[in-house]
Amino acid sequence: MPHGLGHFIGLDTHDVNGYPKGGAKKDNSLGPRWLRTQRILEANMVLTVEPGLYFNDLWIASSIKDDEKKSAFVDQDVLRKYINMGGVRLEDDVVITEDGYENFTVVPKTIKEYQAVVGKYSPVCPPC
Repeated sequence: MPHGLGHFIGLDTHDVNGYPKGGAKKDNSLGPRWLRTQRILEANMVLTVEPGLYFNDLWIASSIKDDEKKSAFVDQDVLRKYINMGGVRLEDDVVITEDGYENFTVVPKTIKEYQAVVGKYSPVCPPC
């Protein structure tokens, strides 16, 4: 299932973001409906930023394997190599400020940083 790029954090891990009266309405069209956050961000809102790549056999079959135009852009050997991994997501927790954001997450993001933590070779990232 597609994963939105983020969600609000509040009293609950996946806090309900709601839509203020008279404000923007949720877009339920095919692409945007999967996004958990469609509101205009305001200072002091706390949310996740979590881009990810997920391998879902049903979605792959319906959008790549069954479409020659799309499948021409997919390296099937690389797909087979990683399909059983399930996917990966890098998540940051941020607070929106008046002039940008503050990132509260301190974890390795690059291959070099990751390898420094788990070692040069890892079952998840053989050799990256």
